[in-house]
Amino acid sequence: MICPRCDSDKVRVMVKSPVGDVWEVYICEKCWYSWRSTETIKINPKFKLNDEKIANLGVIPPVPPLKVK
Repeated sequence: MICPRCDSDKVRVMVKSPVGDVWEVYICEKCWYSWRSTETIKINPKFKLNDEKIANLGVIPPVPPLKVK
């Protein structure tokens, strides 16, 4: 399987439907994009990733803890 966002082949099944074989969720171990097997994936070309874009992605700061009253 190929990741629809970065074209990597480092994709694995993250989870399967708890009842029956209805769906699976896949995750790319390169860009961390995830999707369900029942989705039709259409990635806009401006959101496609390559090695350079992945290396230069910004880090999302953590959410600070809630203040306790």
